[in-house]
Formats: sequence, structure tokens, C-alpha cells
Amino acid sequence: MSPMKADLVAMGVMLRDARNALGLSLRDVEAKADVSNAYLSQMEGGKIKHPSPAILHKLCEIYGASYSLALELAGYPVPDRSQSTARERFASRLGQTTPEEESALVEYLRFLRSRKRKGAP
Repeated sequence: MSPMKADLVAMGVMLRDARNALGLSLRDVEAKADVSNAYLSQMEGGKIKHPSPAILHKLCEIYGASYSLALELAGYPVPDRSQSTARERFASRLGQTTPEEESALVEYLRFLRSRKRKGAP
């Protein structure tokens, strides 16, 4: 299956967001994953037409991101899954979170939604 550009861009955004959530630079990831920062940058920009599943796996392990979602966005078939959920996509952008961070995120989302219901700008 040949990946579509929009999917590769979404995969790149997911990887970049997960990396940024951990406060890692491309050079940090280069050292941890043994993958050149130029390749990582091109992946995050959606420019690698056929990203290596092995490299995707390494990155997802480092970032705490969904490997199956990364494969899906890269255009690879994912066993026992047709499509990831919106919740999984969102969680992959955050990377690993602590229970305290998850509680704070839920509380903040409730706050934002309550402002929206009250007609706040």
C-alpha cells in the first residue's frame, strides 16, 4: 500500500509532537535511536515516502507513542485494526504522561469546555 502525503504529514506531526512533549531535540533522539537527525527531520516533515517500520518502532518506544498508529499513518497495514481512534491519535501526540499530568489535562479540558458553554471568548 502506498502512503498518501497527508498521512505522512500527519505521521510527522505525531512524531514531532511526541518528541516535543518529552522536551527532546532531534540530536537527543539521534543519540538514543541511532538514526541521523536529518532523517528524523525529514520524517517529521512528511518527506520520507516509505519510513522504516524498525525506525518507527524505535521512535515510538522512545516517545511512548502508538506504534500501530505510526504504521497506519505511514501507509502500512496494521493487523486487527482498520483505523485508530481520535483518542489514540491525541494520546500519541502527548507521549507518556504521569497520572498527575492526565488529571491536570482532564481538569483543564473541563475548564475550557465550561467556558465554551458559558459563551466566553
